[in-house]
Amino acid sequence: MASGCTFLEILIAILLPPLGVFLHYGLCSKEFLISVLLTILGYIPGIIYAVYVLVSRSDEQPQGDYYAVA
Repeated sequence: MASGCTFLEILIAILLPPLGVFLHYGLCSKEFLISVLLTILGYIPGIIYAVYVLVSRSDEQPQGDYYAVA
């Protein structure tokens, strides 16, 4: 299922790069802010960065107490 979610995030990131990163990392993450900045500066750099971030870090578990199993 994780590969299906990653595929969907990449597809969304191609259409609107910050949205794909937002769905994976959240609103106040550094990845999201970099994606917004690159998309404002140029659409293609935004796409490249968003896809790179989603593919290179897709295996990592998101940090935070929300995902902790007690």
